[in-house]
Amino acid sequence: MKKNIGTADQMVRILIFIILVVLYFTKTVTGTLGIILLVVGIVSLITALTRFCGLYTLLGMTTCPVKKTK
Repeated sequence: MKKNIGTADQMVRILIFIILVVLYFTKTVTGTLGIILLVVGIVSLITALTRFCGLYTLLGMTTCPVKKTK
């Protein structure tokens, strides 16, 4: 898998995970919506840690800095 998530994108995804987990475990968001948001948070964390997003691949996107070639 080729990395397609840059550092800033990675930090935002980790922050999203933290926020969604806190909302779920403080019972601010409960029920089906809470579970869905928890799953979204976990997927966000996994993509941040692997630095690979399948959706970015399908859309031909990347947030990694472009390497300059000589």
